[in-house]
Amino acid sequence: MARVKYRFRDHTLRPDETENADPVLCTMECKGCGETSEGAEYSEDGTQWAAVHLKAHPGHLTYREHITRPYRFEPGAWR
Repeated sequence: MARVKYRFRDHTLRPDETENADPVLCTMECKGCGETSEGAEYSEDGTQWAAVHLKAHPGHLTYREHITRPYRFEPGAWR
C-alpha cells in the first residue's frame, strides 16, 4: 500500500481590488415597503433615492443600506 502525504495551504480572504473585479455596489432599501434603489458605486446615490422616496411616501421613515463588495481568497504558503 502506497503512503500518501497531504499538504495544506493557507489562504487569506480579502476585498477583490483587481482590475476585473466587480465594483462595490450600494443599494438603499425602504423597510416600510421593501422597494430598493438601483445599485450605485457611491452610497450618496442611495441617500438621495431615500429622500425622494420619503417625499413620495411620508410614512416610510426607516431604511437599510446594502453594500455588495467582491472578495477573493489569496493563496499563501504551503504547510
